[in-house]
Amino acid sequence: VQLQASGGGLVQAGGSLRLSCAGSGHIFRIDRMGWYRQAPGKQRELVATFTSGGSTKYAESVKGRFTISRDSVQKMAFLQMNTLKPEDTGVYYCKAYIEQSRGSTTWGQDYWGPGTLVTVSS
Repeated sequence: VQLQASGGGLVQAGGSLRLSCAGSGHIFRIDRMGWYRQAPGKQRELVATFTSGGSTKYAESVKGRFTISRDSVQKMAFLQMNTLKPEDTGVYYCKAYIEQSRGSTTWGQDYWGPGTLVTVSS
């Protein structure tokens, strides 16, 4: 089981990027897909995520600019980032709660993708 994020790159301030996250492997159920980021010298922080109830949660700094969406059938999540600012620069990580099953037994844990770099130039 793994998560793979893509879509990062270099963009000028005011531009847009769309990140994708795909789960692969033996996945019984995937939930609470979300995006986190880590800027140089800072701690990893929440950007946007789906909650266990299916609602969305955003960091205050990205509200109105970023939109998280998902395709549960394809086990994918997306982050549309508009009006990017230099302070959005960082490595963006996808996270998800993934359940696996064998017979009548299921188990789950959080997984992180390896991250994709977003650089916003001023």
